[in-house]
Amino acid sequence: MLIAQPGRMGPLALRNRIIMGPMGTNYGTCDGFSTERDKLYYAERAFGGAAMVITEAMVVSPNARNHRNSLCIHHDRFIPGLAAVVEAIHAGGALAVAQLNHRGGLLRRSVLGMEPVGPSDGTNPNTGEPVRGLSAPEIRAIQVEFLEAARRARDAGYDAVELHAANGYLFQQFFTARINRRSDAYGGTLDNRMRLLLETVALIRAALPELPLMVRISATEYVEGGYSEAEAVALAQALEGAGVIAIDLSGGSNESPALSRYCIQPPSFPRRFLEPYARPITAALGIPVIMAGRIIDPEDAEAVLQAGSAQYVAVCRALVADAYWTRKAFGEIATPIRKCISCNVCFERLTLEQDVACVANPLVGTEFERPEFAEPQLADPLPAAQRRRMLVLGAGVAGVEAARVAAARGHEVEIWERAERPGGQLPLAVAGPDKADVGGIWSYRWAQVEALGVPVRLGTEATAERIRRFAPDIAILATGSRARRLPMLDASPVPVLHAWEAILDPGRIPRGAAVTVIGGGLVGLETADLLVASRGCRVTIVEGLPTLAAGMARNNRFDLLERLERAGMQGLTDTLVEGFEAGRLVLRSGERRWTMEPGEAIVHAVGPVPNRDAVPALEAAEIPYVLVGDCNRPGDFLDGIRDAWMAALAIERRPKLRAAADAVLSGPVP
Repeated sequence: MLIAQPGRMGPLALRNRIIMGPMGTNYGTCDGFSTERDKLYYAERAFGGAAMVITEAMVVSPNARNHRNSLCIHHDRFIPGLAAVVEAIHAGGALAVAQLNHRGGLLRRSVLGMEPVGPSDGTNPNTGEPVRGLSAPEIRAIQVEFLEAARRARDAGYDAVELHAANGYLFQQFFTARINRRSDAYGGTLDNRMRLLLETVALIRAALPELPLMVRISATEYVEGGYSEAEAVALAQALEGAGVIAIDLSGGSNESPALSRYCIQPPSFPRRFLEPYARPITAALGIPVIMAGRIIDPEDAEAVLQAGSAQYVAVCRALVADAYWTRKAFGEIATPIRKCISCNVCFERLTLEQDVACVANPLVGTEFERPEFAEPQLADPLPAAQRRRMLVLGAGVAGVEAARVAAARGHEVEIWERAERPGGQLPLAVAGPDKADVGGIWSYRWAQVEALGVPVRLGTEATAERIRRFAPDIAILATGSRARRLPMLDASPVPVLHAWEAILDPGRIPRGAAVTVIGGGLVGLETADLLVASRGCRVTIVEGLPTLAAGMARNNRFDLLERLERAGMQGLTDTLVEGFEAGRLVLRSGERRWTMEPGEAIVHAVGPVPNRDAVPALEAAEIPYVLVGDCNRPGDFLDGIRDAWMAALAIERRPKLRAAADAVLSGPVP
């Protein structure tokens, strides 16, 4: 495998070709200090095999905070904490690189009152706030801040520094004529637009000649009026001439969801999507190129190198999903990779000023991400005195996750499922366009349950008698949810389906039909997307909230809404359904009340309700139980997997219920 081959960047020797790309976490303090959680997060990815760990974009100026909990490097007080992060990365055998950034015009006053500044007066497209053009003295001051930040990174023990000149931030704002309208030495010609970045590189190289320097740029802006391929190549060549040791390629700009999705890609984007823009830059350089761009599987990374599109691959969200992705890719750990599904919950949480979490790996950045907790089959089982007998009711994702963790820790586990197949509601999750990657949430867990030999009894009703006979110490109830009934639709003159029915059997909707979807959350929009793609339906979505799919990650939401709007979708927000009058839907929005033709079918996608049918049997059998997943509270995979994982880790802390005559009670279930 090419990705397993060692390599060099300038004076740096790398053990393989996998780079952990930089991504914010919000794991720091609100004062900008690093924390134990930062150390845990980066250390696990170093121990997981990445050759180089590029830490998140750090703040070079007290006036340029990225997020409320971003790591800062604008004062010497931050050096001790960053040194501890570097030591943790080095302990895992990886190189540590400090990424330095100034967001410029994308700063937000809502984040600690940061003033957006840029090459020219303008507007922050994300917030509508005014952007003030920088004066020449202010530009020089920012360049000195970058130099001082680089010096602090060196003093903290970092092996190299990367300047963030991509994704719409200050350096890119100066480079693109789309935003830079200056008429002085920093605007106009290509050389002038490159000046800010090249002067900053020269300043750092002159003052810190022993410190290796890298630069991240966007290979393309993906927008009309953005810089050309020739200009991107010229910038990369100029940086090589200035002495940088590598070019790190990303794409797009975080100035809007329309462009941000080229930085943080939704699942509709192809794997390795940046390659066509990376190849000409790589071909023009004599220094290594790192390429990001929806690298999910090891095969994606290997193909980039095989094609000569780059010399190194930046694995970003996939390393959030699985810290040990690299060692698993190399066959050093014989366990499936927890795959990123490009849901972008990680990025959305960051944008909402929350700490980063992951649907595939809900305990990212905590001590429970370590192999002994996350993949306990790789560690020694618990002592016999701590092992318990556990019954899992429900063979969906949450139930199988609880069984996986508990069985791997040495507990005796059995799964009962009322249906004739495992998987719960997973078929709903993978049915829509561009949803195939979601299957990794299931395949990772099911493969381990099978390998651990956990008995799975399908078509099994959980009666009190059966439960007593099995005699568990604890039961995990993971029976999911059921569709909510909407009585106001009983008088519908046209067929009414629940979204789950339409997803599993879209053929029940006539081709080309006009369909009203009631409920414009994630499920409603994905149902509409499927009906448009597979049946050519004309869809109207009715949603009571002010925004469609309000809880969906914004890049994915924009991508999906754009696709639906191109197909003619009509969205009615702040609108409630009251019932029918003369065969027409009655709608209300505030004081306005009107009627609308329902079309040829109605699909309702209003939130489900927990399914707790098995609770009476468990209580009759006097068995303690824990609710996980949708039967606890309808939510997403993140909630269900997190609850199941942690509930399984808590089992050994519960007392045993069984007497010494365990063997008598543990015979076959009738």
